[in-house]
Amino acid sequence: MFKVIFACVHNAGRSQMSAAFFNQLAAPGQAQAISAGTHPGTHVHPVVVDAMREVGIDLSSAKPRKLTQELAADSQLLITMGCGDECPYVPGLERDDWPLPDPKGQDITAVRKTRDEIASRVRNLILSRKIALSAKGE
Repeated sequence: MFKVIFACVHNAGRSQMSAAFFNQLAAPGQAQAISAGTHPGTHVHPVVVDAMREVGIDLSSAKPRKLTQELAADSQLLITMGCGDECPYVPGLERDDWPLPDPKGQDITAVRKTRDEIASRVRNLILSRKIALSAKGE
């Protein structure tokens, strides 16, 4: 199974949205995403929860978590979220960076734009890795 980690500093916005879209769009049993952060926050940003609810994804019970070696153990890809020097590094993993604006402190209109950009990037990632789409992703 292909496993990807989406990571940012607080694991309270971009990485949560990315993993949620990935897990919704990728065929179950073929691929899985997790999200984590180097300095996890206490909760997912409320505006992110609201923006994702608009597209049918509930992040209200999602909890930020710390990126650890154990969490990354069987992953193949780490995608960071434009966090510069604060971005995590995991030895041995292929890495890509998506320079996306942090939704912290943004209004819903800005977060929707980031959400839609993430959805497009996730779909392209799944297709480029030749992972089958789920029924929701088709």
